[in-house]
Amino acid sequence: MKHESQGKIRALIIGARAVIFDRKAATELFTKGFYGKPFGVRKPRAEESVDTPLELSLLEALYLCEKGILELIKDNKVMSCKELSIYASMLSPLFNEHYIVYKDLRERGYIVRSGMKFGADFAIYERGPGYEHAPYLVTVMRLTDHIDPIEIVSAGRVSHSVRKRLIVALVDPLNKIIRYIMFKWVKM
Repeated sequence: MKHESQGKIRALIIGARAVIFDRKAATELFTKGFYGKPFGVRKPRAEESVDTPLELSLLEALYLCEKGILELIKDNKVMSCKELSIYASMLSPLFNEHYIVYKDLRERGYIVRSGMKFGADFAIYERGPGYEHAPYLVTVMRLTDHIDPIEIVSAGRVSHSVRKRLIVALVDPLNKIIRYIMFKWVKM
């Protein structure tokens, strides 16, 4: 998914986001993989052309950088994927753990979007937003974190009320191993 005329797609790192101003490249990224969010479009659909800049999370930017799709620019200088990872880790202490899970889910073919409005880290789609509601919510934790049962029950109640399954992704950041635990709430 490279932009034909320029090789890699240029993305400007601005704070905690990456922005693509090339509208043709923005349309291509959004329609082919549901990457980013078009500026000013409340609920974009994949089949629609995006005629606006595209805003990516740093997780998406790092993933596309590692795939050789993006060229990252920060402060008028080219930034490497490794430099972006270090920069993003300074902004978010769990960035590496979130990225390990994000990358794993993308590699498995899922569409990964922010789950913030549901109180989770990610909302996961099998086909994509606009085609279905996200069937899963994912919360990322380190393997060594203490799991509070009250937090699990609380997250479970929210996920159940929005008809999604809750998945806790336990990450060992040193070995990059993920253990997924899915909760399904049943009526008794």
